[in-house]
Formats: sequence, C-alpha cells, structure tokens
Amino acid sequence: MISLIQRAKDYSDRAALVCNGNPYSYAQLLRASVNVASNLLRGKQDLNEARITFLVPPSFEYTAVQWGIWSAGGIAVPLCVLHPLPSIRYVLEDTQTDMVIAHQDYFELLKPLELALGVSVVALESVLTKKNTFELPNIHFERRAMILYTSGTTSKPKGVVTTHANIEAQITTLVKAWEWQANDYILNILPLHHVHGIINVLSCALWSGACCEFLPKFDAEAVWGVIKSGRLSLFMAVPTIYYKLISYWEDVIEEEQKSLSEAASKLRLMVSGSAALPVPVLEKWKKITGQTLLERYGMTEIGMGLSNSYRGERRPGHVGLPLPGVEMRLVDANNDMVRTNEPGEFQIKGPSVFKEYWQKPEATKSAFTKDGWFITGDIGLLNDGLYKILGRDSVDIIKSGGYKISALEIEDVLRQHHSVADCAVVGLPDEEWGEIVSACIVNKDEKIDTQAISVWLKEQLPAYKVPRNYILRKELPRNVLGKVTKNELKKMF
Repeated sequence: MISLIQRAKDYSDRAALVCNGNPYSYAQLLRASVNVASNLLRGKQDLNEARITFLVPPSFEYTAVQWGIWSAGGIAVPLCVLHPLPSIRYVLEDTQTDMVIAHQDYFELLKPLELALGVSVVALESVLTKKNTFELPNIHFERRAMILYTSGTTSKPKGVVTTHANIEAQITTLVKAWEWQANDYILNILPLHHVHGIINVLSCALWSGACCEFLPKFDAEAVWGVIKSGRLSLFMAVPTIYYKLISYWEDVIEEEQKSLSEAASKLRLMVSGSAALPVPVLEKWKKITGQTLLERYGMTEIGMGLSNSYRGERRPGHVGLPLPGVEMRLVDANNDMVRTNEPGEFQIKGPSVFKEYWQKPEATKSAFTKDGWFITGDIGLLNDGLYKILGRDSVDIIKSGGYKISALEIEDVLRQHHSVADCAVVGLPDEEWGEIVSACIVNKDEKIDTQAISVWLKEQLPAYKVPRNYILRKELPRNVLGKVTKNELKKMF
C-alpha cells in the first residue's frame, strides 16, 4: 500500500492546489506538511495517535496541516468553520484533544477554551514555520488517521474513526469508478469537515496528481465564473448548490445564459451528493447544461458505497450499483435478504468501512451485524437493475396506518407542483395512525392553496401518502451540508 502523501512525490512539479488565485505545487505542499509534522513532534518520534484538531478554512494551509498530522502519527480532527462555539467545544471534549491549531480568524474565538478545557490553542502560523529537517515516515495503514463527526440530523454527533487503510480504500474506489486523471481540475466549494469535500474532492484530486481550486466561500456568480473559465473538468456539490446555480442562471440575460450553458457542457463529470437530489433539479440542470448529474450514495462511516455509472445509465432518483470493492445487501427486519422491488435496509461491508465510533464501544457494536455488515439505517430497493434510496429509516420512512411511506417519494412529487419551490416531508406522532404525513412547503407564490395541492397530489399518489398537515416557510432548516434537519422541522409543526 502507498499513502496519499507518498504519492505526492511523483507529482512534485505539478500544481496541487489553487487558493485565491495562487497556485501551490505538490512539492510546496509536501514541504509545508513536513514543517507541520516537525513542529507537532517537538523532537518526539511519533504522536502515537494523539488527536489534533484544527480550525482552518479550506486552503493550502488546511491541507498542509492535515498531511502534517498524518506524517507525525496523529489523528486529524477537522473542525467546521461555520459551527458555533458549543459545537466546536463538543468535539474537543469528545475527542479529548491535545491541541487545537487555529487560523488567525478563529484564534480569539478558541483561546478561552484553553483554561476551560485544558487544551493548547496554537496559531496556524507557528506550526507552518520551518523548524528542522524531517523525513516523511512510512504510514502505518492500520492506525487511526481521522475522526469526522456525523451530521447529527437524527441523534447527537458521533466521532467516526477511519484508518489510513480505510481512507486509501475510499479514495481508490472513486478514482477507479470516476476515472480520475492527472490532468483533471476540480473546484472545491464543500466544507472540509465532511467526507464529501475531504475524500471525494480534495483527496481524490491529490491522489491522482490533479489540481484542486478553493474558493473562500460559496458564491454562485464566482462558481459560474470558474466554470466559464474553462479550466474545470469535474465539479461536485450538494443539491442546494445546484439549485442556487440554476437560480443565478435564470436571472442573467439570454446571451450570458448561452455562454454559461456552453461552458458547463464541456465538463467531463458533474456529481451531486450528501443529500437526495430532487428530480426537478436534475432535469433542470440537464436542460440548461446538457449534463446529467451523477448521483451516488455514501455516509461518513463508509465513504461512498454506491454510484451511478460514469459511462453508462444515470437514472433520476437512483444511486446506481455498489462501487469497486464494496459489498452491499438489502435486508428486512430479520436480516433476511429481500427480493427485487421490495424495500430493505442497506448493509455495507468492505475495506472503506470505518473502524469505530470514538470511545463508544456499545454504539460501534450495535452498528454492525454479528457477521460484520455495517447497518446503514437507510432504506432502499433494487428497481430494474439499479438501487433507489427511499430514505433514512429514522426520519424519512413514515410508518402510518400499517404502511411504510417514503418521505422522499412524496417530496419528489410535491416539487413538481407549480406553486412549490421546495419542500420537506416528515411523520408526526399520532395515536390513531402511528404517524401522519406532514409537509413543509417553501412556496413560489404569495397565495398558495394547500387544499388544492392535496387534491392535485391525490391524482399522483395513493391517498394514504398525501400530507394531512402543511406549514409554509421561506426556507427549510438545513445543516452546513445542505441536509434538511428534519427533527428541527418537526418542532415547527
């Protein structure tokens, strides 16, 4: 096995990263990561899996810190720059971190935690300073490499521990499936505390000798500007971002629309993930760019598990087939395999599956079957040769009157109504029915008739799937990855 860092030596003169218009080579990245490792070790031979947290925006420096922690034998724990202080404190306490590396913009925010938690808050600049000569060590692949926290949409966030071997497997399966090449160029506008941005974009690019460009923050005009420049070959984002890019495109003059559409049509691959892609968004994006977005399925615990085909069929509302090296099965409540077109729970096995939840042995044990399959909690079915996600068992599968109803299916239909800009469906507790279907609508028009929507829905869906409750909101509650936080949404009812 060869590590991500060791591979970088083969691309030393190539551009690895572009930040604020400035290019950085693989050689510069390696030198900076050596400086970080040397400063973290302070004469020691090995950090022995010490947890090193860091609050650094997506950048050259972020990547150098991540690689430096790995080179020194530590566990990298990236923090989200958009999270409030209580969320950051939770991660520091949970990981029992030894050190927090802070960008200057966040140093004063974190400094009070030194006394409160007894943790060392270190300025980013100090760990990047050249200290002495340091040879990159051989990576121990079975050792813990990173802790990422689950999004916490259904329960308190858990620290997902991946080894270097897990990370390599997560990277290589995507490099193979999506045919990454050294001449690829990708824009990273995703948060770097999550597998989507860290693995799918940044790490796959750097494994391949490709170039990854960062934007300081998401801005639809700036993203379209990069697409229009012609330097991109790949683009990956969450559905919310595609929705915003479509909205920007719709607001510009026709001549500019044609220019943007032509530029987007030249990319070799565009991917959507981290949340279910509404079919209307997929269809609209295809109409304006000619690109059929590739949907895939993954989790913090497994990396990516399934993907639509790079070269073959990409069916709307489906997530394709298991990726290379991934074993997958659909089972019922008794762990028996289900038949085609019958819903079941996705269970995953393979080298990309995480090692453990940090310091939660019982949660880790309950996350796996006795024969070693990871229990995803996601419900889906095999439909005409491709897999389809019906939703998360805890929030997207509504159990009403003896039926198991997919909230995602209802949402897909609701978004087709001319008055609905966006929506989310949940099940609310009910003594008679168990749960009743309820919908939150972001409306396009000032006047919206929910009774008329129900009548319309009954022409599209069985009556038991039609919402009985509606609320109207200007926007849906979402986390930083664009996922609707459905437990928060339930409170709004």
